[in-house]
Amino acid sequence: MAATPPSLQVDVTYRQIWKITLPISFALLIPQLNFITNNIFLGHYDNTGKTLAIAGIAGVYYLIFAAIGNGLNNGLQVLIARRAGENNPAEIGRLFTQGIYLALVVAAAGIFITYFIAPSILKLVIRSSETYQSIVEFLKIRIWGLPFLYIYQMRNALLVGTNQSRYLVAGTFAEAATNFLFDYLLIFGMFGFPELGFNGAAVASIIAEFTGMFVIFLVIRKKGISKRFSLFQNLKWNGECIKQIANISLPIVFQYAFSILSWYFFFILVERNTSPDDQAITNIMRNVFGFFGILGWSFAATTSSMVSNIIGQGKKEMVVELVNKIVKLTTGCSVIIFLLLNLFPDIFISIFGQDENFTQRAIPVIRVVSVATVLMSFSVAYQNAVTGTGNTRITLLIELFAIIGYSVYVFIVLEVLHLSIIIGWMSEWLYWITFFGFSYWYIRSSRWKKKVL
Repeated sequence: MAATPPSLQVDVTYRQIWKITLPISFALLIPQLNFITNNIFLGHYDNTGKTLAIAGIAGVYYLIFAAIGNGLNNGLQVLIARRAGENNPAEIGRLFTQGIYLALVVAAAGIFITYFIAPSILKLVIRSSETYQSIVEFLKIRIWGLPFLYIYQMRNALLVGTNQSRYLVAGTFAEAATNFLFDYLLIFGMFGFPELGFNGAAVASIIAEFTGMFVIFLVIRKKGISKRFSLFQNLKWNGECIKQIANISLPIVFQYAFSILSWYFFFILVERNTSPDDQAITNIMRNVFGFFGILGWSFAATTSSMVSNIIGQGKKEMVVELVNKIVKLTTGCSVIIFLLLNLFPDIFISIFGQDENFTQRAIPVIRVVSVATVLMSFSVAYQNAVTGTGNTRITLLIELFAIIGYSVYVFIVLEVLHLSIIIGWMSEWLYWITFFGFSYWYIRSSRWKKKVL
């Protein structure tokens, strides 16, 4: 007798929340570990901090496009989770195939922009010509990983949206191992491989993204997921389905893109107005914030998927109860992280291979970031609850309000008043408090109950 496939519908329990969240955490951990691994190797390759400073700007640029893919992923995930709640597997396969097509179109646009538009913009805002040349050369290599990353993210949407997030683990583990290996081989030129230095990290990341995508493809095929949802049974371009995915995804895409662009704006202001050490510290803080924010973002992804699934089951009255349970878990985890960062800040900073003076300068900044991780944890849970309802235009509006306040703050602090990066990083507090306030109000208003997907 064939095994009964797992249920597509979720329950509003702590066990269900953890069951979905933990594999997502691992899946999100790997890209952050890749960023951190790149920076650790680069920090030891050049312990002056100069390469780390350049890597910060280049890394955030790529994050813009990664965030766009994540927006497509989240939009597709909401639709798939809604159909899962309705127990409609045939529609899931159609959505997934068309989502892949849309992602590849966006990836092609990202490659075009990086080659023909971005260099002119970067030349206007980056003061150091040497930094500019290094960043452009790196990005023209790194951007070729985008199609692999996007397909990988679409597969994540399928697995999370259908309550099968446990299968994410294999792909993310393969990606991490590949990135670590090729970082070592290509940055330092070991075992006969060329010593590519900074650009070695770009090549290693592309190889890792391809590996992660390929392994997830094998897992989906071996576990019978392709057959269950009739993936790629109908390869014809479906304009109506593409439009449906775009209507949900594009507001999230713009939301994430604007968010990372504002962060890029912050990094540019740091490059223009502070020392190389401050620039390197800012890059390390990006890694710290990304790494220790993993659980928060994992709970957030769980929130959007479970909210959409519950609504698909016709249980709208249980949404607030679900969100409250997730907020308790994510806030509790973030408080533990806050304590660890404040009790042992020097340990987390020292792994990047810089001297004691650098570490002491970075400690006040990591304390500011630790507060931001707590604020972020419950804010993104409420934000993704709004996303899960399908009202993605509302999340875009909330994002715009938060970004305007954030951008004005960092411009005044860094460009006008030339204050320290400690004060500059407090912009994260303003951003997340604004985000939480509007998202909390919207969920509690019950206006989302009228939305139909």
